[in-house]
Amino acid sequence: MVYNFGLTASQEQIVVTEGRAGQQALLQEFTKSRYGGTHVSAARPNLSVARRVTKTPDPQTEAQATVPDVAVCASVSTESRTAPQHLGPASAPLLPRLWSEGLPPEDHRWISKVLFRLGSKGKLELQDNLKLWYHPPQPSQLYHQAPAPDRFFAHPLLVWMPYKLWKVRVVCPNPACGQHQLTGAGLHKRSRRVLDVDRTYNMVTETLTCTKCRASHVSWSQTVLMQLDLAHRFACDIRVIRLLRERGLGNSPTRLLKQLKENHTEEWLNRVARYTTECVAFLQRPGLLPMNFPEPPEPSVVPSCKWLLSVYSQDILTRLDDIKAKLTSTLGTILKMDSTKKITKKLAGTAKGTALWLTSVGNEYGQILMSVLTAQEGAGLDPMAADLVRRYQQAGVDPPVALYVDCGCCAGAAEDTKLKARFSGWPDLIVRLDIWHFMRRLALGCTTDAHQLYPLFMSRLSACIFEWDAADLALLREAKSQQLQSQGLSTLDVDRHLSREELALHCRRRTRGEDTTTEVLEGLLRALMGDRGNDSLGVPLLDTERMEHIWRVQRKHVKCIQDPPGVALYTKTGELTKGGVRLPMFRCARGSTSLESFHLHLNRFIPGTSANSLNFQVYLLEGLHRWNQDRGGAALCTGPSALRSYSGDLLTCVNSNFEKLFGRKVAPEFCPPSRYTGELIGVQYLFRQTGQALQDMHPDSEVTAQLIEEHDVEDDVGEDEGFSDLIEDPTLLDIEAPDTPTLAPGRTTLAPHTEEAENRYVINHLK
Repeated sequence: MVYNFGLTASQEQIVVTEGRAGQQALLQEFTKSRYGGTHVSAARPNLSVARRVTKTPDPQTEAQATVPDVAVCASVSTESRTAPQHLGPASAPLLPRLWSEGLPPEDHRWISKVLFRLGSKGKLELQDNLKLWYHPPQPSQLYHQAPAPDRFFAHPLLVWMPYKLWKVRVVCPNPACGQHQLTGAGLHKRSRRVLDVDRTYNMVTETLTCTKCRASHVSWSQTVLMQLDLAHRFACDIRVIRLLRERGLGNSPTRLLKQLKENHTEEWLNRVARYTTECVAFLQRPGLLPMNFPEPPEPSVVPSCKWLLSVYSQDILTRLDDIKAKLTSTLGTILKMDSTKKITKKLAGTAKGTALWLTSVGNEYGQILMSVLTAQEGAGLDPMAADLVRRYQQAGVDPPVALYVDCGCCAGAAEDTKLKARFSGWPDLIVRLDIWHFMRRLALGCTTDAHQLYPLFMSRLSACIFEWDAADLALLREAKSQQLQSQGLSTLDVDRHLSREELALHCRRRTRGEDTTTEVLEGLLRALMGDRGNDSLGVPLLDTERMEHIWRVQRKHVKCIQDPPGVALYTKTGELTKGGVRLPMFRCARGSTSLESFHLHLNRFIPGTSANSLNFQVYLLEGLHRWNQDRGGAALCTGPSALRSYSGDLLTCVNSNFEKLFGRKVAPEFCPPSRYTGELIGVQYLFRQTGQALQDMHPDSEVTAQLIEEHDVEDDVGEDEGFSDLIEDPTLLDIEAPDTPTLAPGRTTLAPHTEEAENRYVINHLK
């Protein structure tokens, strides 16, 4: 699969085609895809030896002058001269036999005319000055004879011959040949039908051979493509593949299939309308004999969802090196680690049931440093941790200062935790417990989360742990007051108009300290364990016995949720003006909420209900790559770039050329990745634990070709796959004052005791 980066916008086409030849009938019908392969049969060139073909005489053409059989020139066979039935025998085109089988009948004559000629010795030769793209003749404006459907339904032709067109140097991949150069062996004997966004077009190529080892290679194989520079790589119709890459809401293969069918149908109907309109106009003219017009060709067949996903997998395989290098070049100062079981249920095939967890490590920007499938946690994560430590050492950067986890944060007495031992290469690493997990542990003491006071309880838990920065909160109140005043609204109760999004964006928070947090939490629990914790029906919020046990166990973790001393958890990302007041915007690095969001979205990166090990791996890597780049762009203080591309090779090439020519970079924010460190990612990490052999992921491998065709996706799925926006920080609840954890008699809500401190204000009604 190749990419077209050197063509104009009008020329750029996306080719969806097979990587293996010999499957033309299957490709034309789009019923089953075949990719990769050794190209043994497909790459065998046509020998430049004259071959005569015995043809069955056609009674309708016996009286016509016959075209003599011609010898093969430039490795082009003339075994078949098939022409559309509406064409006269005298205009029968000269085309290779297998070309005639693959090309639509309406394209035979014009392609034969623009590509071939009869040489001086009666041999068929290629025309001089070949071009990359050939477009068929367009319908005439006026018709003096009955219109034929050829010009209305003909398809463009892509002549993919990098060796002949650009004289590029391509060497044999066999190490024994010692970089021996491949030479041209003529046209490949098969043509290809190519899927575009609204119709199909044709593609032909050349065969290259090594005169030393006698191996042959088709020019669209990875052997040839990977040796071409980006400006001379062409693509399997990349516009179709791009529509599959963004795994967002409403972007399922089913939706794309429906859109392609609609595009192809409307394009075909438009051409039928133009053709039949000309025929009707010609029919209405006076004439002596009745007119018969050929019916238009049938519309092209749009492939299935499985076929589209197979092409998508093939596209990812060609970019794996860049994706892995980018992933293992990601670093961070504040790390988070979390695990999930849900995604492992999608793993099918021979690896089904072997994975229990997917563990991910992220940084303060929400990017993922590593994501692995494991058969067990604990000691099973030791190799991943060792690889991360080694990555930092090889990059020559300072180790991270803090790690947020959901368990294993502390141990008794002077004993080091297993987590600290796992990251022993970072002796100064501070391990902290994610605060949302701590809050959920305490929430287990509630009788039910449907209780009337449950939301208020969670809000007060947050207030007992956090306090707002007084200066930030005062500045936001001033800006909100000015905004309300400009809108003619009352400014008496500004707090009621402050939303959680505004507070999270413009105000920083900090933990209250171990002693203060313990004191206010105990006061809150005591207040709600009595009658004041009952709802209007007398149902208690807390189960007293269970909550007392939970608090005895979790009290020791209060120190684990405190902010690491001397670590800046907030980064200023910019400013905005609200009500005439300049407000700073902050990004918080605390907790593992970003990993929770990633695991939520990860289920959508892998289409369908299950995937074998190869497809699971390629979709996981592609999802990680795009997730990291999106998070990295959002973390820039200057805002995301206007350019949106996930191709590292392309951006590197353009930046390098632009800097040499014009002294600047097109995408200065893009940083080329370091070399792939060799760390095992995703399913490959699981295979190391279970003892299975690492799978071959070469795009031209026969095993790879078989695995990428196995997709558990139905074409008639009604619901679109996708994911929604990022989830908000669950600890961002109401701003409550923790110093009055009791309910006043006759009141149904908790109220603050004092309003003296700005950072202890209570906002009871957040929108």
